[in-house]
Amino acid sequence: MNSKERVLKAFKRREGNPDRVPIQFDLCRQHTESFGKKLGVKPDYALSYYEDLTYRISANEIRTRMGSDVVVVGGTVPYGYTPEIVQGDITKNEFGMHMKPTALYVEVVKCPLENAMSVSDIENYSFPDPYAKGRFDKARRDIEKYGEKYFVIGDVEISLFELAWHLTGMEKYMIGMLCAEPWLNALNDRVEEWSTGLALQLVKAGVDAIWFGEDLGSQTSTLISPEDWRVMFKPRHKRMIERLRKENPDIMIIMHSDGAVAPLIDDFIEFGVDVYNPVQPNVSGSDPQELKDKYGKKISFFGGIDQQSLLPSGDVNLIRSEIKKITEILGKERGYLLAPAHILQPDVSMETIEVMIQAAQEFGSY
Repeated sequence: MNSKERVLKAFKRREGNPDRVPIQFDLCRQHTESFGKKLGVKPDYALSYYEDLTYRISANEIRTRMGSDVVVVGGTVPYGYTPEIVQGDITKNEFGMHMKPTALYVEVVKCPLENAMSVSDIENYSFPDPYAKGRFDKARRDIEKYGEKYFVIGDVEISLFELAWHLTGMEKYMIGMLCAEPWLNALNDRVEEWSTGLALQLVKAGVDAIWFGEDLGSQTSTLISPEDWRVMFKPRHKRMIERLRKENPDIMIIMHSDGAVAPLIDDFIEFGVDVYNPVQPNVSGSDPQELKDKYGKKISFFGGIDQQSLLPSGDVNLIRSEIKKITEILGKERGYLLAPAHILQPDVSMETIEVMIQAAQEFGSY
């Protein structure tokens, strides 16, 4: 059984059990370099249009060599594009966001629409072209190389809410929501058009699934009320998915949101999501047994391995015990792709990553 068959069986798209629970993981740059050196593989980076997504779509050879059953591809910057240096290590990306690298992420320090006041301000803003030449060259190469043996996910994270507020700043965007500012819907329309354009091209290129993403939750609750989200964003997600399924009725939809977003899972199912990610541990509403009991027949799960405390602890016995527990709960009767709840960062050692993969392979058997 190859990796693609394993994931398709796990996600109930083919009859019968997989031989084991499939595995996926992402590596930060430090781990990409270190594991590349260990394996004798030069890292193959794909610079995303939004810098923090770069490591989702890079180094597929390294990750598959390490044991991942999944390849992730996505949109990059266009052919010939180089981010503009603003000052020191701060660069300006295609959106006009000023991006500053930190120890773990790349942070937006200036937003291009932070002074927007009207619909015309939104209309006059030059959005990047989702169809720009070269944006999907790397994705097509990886699909051709890995698509027969591995499950291929097309990454379109920061899809609606999150991209919109990154363009204005969160405070301005939230106040705009509260005050029902007219420019808000105009901005959301353009973000929806951008994300739909990216996703359609990935579907046409031959991915097995589209990975939409919004970080809609904190550790304790949703960032905006479920009622407001249902009015402002649910119809947009539904519309986007309908367009993709018109292109390919079999495309799988993955919905990512960090935080305590359990109140929205029924909505995800209603508008056509097949897989919920990252099933973040240690937040309200994310007990794996409760999720499996309530939703296991309606939606699959992807993630579930704690990266806030478990993996950074390096406690081998605890990590093995937790992976055994999670695979037994979420993997029961299929419907689970095991993964850390976030990109593996430098606070998790290489040895711990190898322990995680080995334990997943050992305890995931059906």
